[in-house]
Amino acid sequence: MTDQRKFAWLRITFGAIWGIDAYFKWQPDFFANFTGYLSGNLHNQSTLVRDWINLWIHIIGVNPQLFALLVALAETAIAIALIFGIAPRIATWGGIAMCLVIWSTAEGFGGPYAAGSTDIGAAIIYVLVFLALWFGHAWGDLCLRNWLRKRTMPIQ
Repeated sequence: MTDQRKFAWLRITFGAIWGIDAYFKWQPDFFANFTGYLSGNLHNQSTLVRDWINLWIHIIGVNPQLFALLVALAETAIAIALIFGIAPRIATWGGIAMCLVIWSTAEGFGGPYAAGSTDIGAAIIYVLVFLALWFGHAWGDLCLRNWLRKRTMPIQ
């Protein structure tokens, strides 16, 4: 198995994980408690992180249902792009942007960083997976684009 194929399988597996996460985003509880996911991380955060999260709470407070819908749509689109190997630039850089927003808001940068902290949050690790997929050329194999290209090539 080539390295490119291995990275393609990693992409597909990562897409399935995003798909499961997207499924949870479509549940009524996510829409009902969307703002609470941000405010739940304010306790024991530094002033700078608290101010950052509060900024997002105020932005989202305009229409929390719309923002919840946008998150659910974005995660679904990323999952589909990863599984089927389509739109590599959008999937990679959109996924990285989404992960950084989640990490810096809902995960509070993985903090608070104090005695008893156990990790830095999962979303930042997802950024590294997206970068590995990008640099591993995960869209070069097992993707819909290649399959369509083979099906539409004229017979010679």
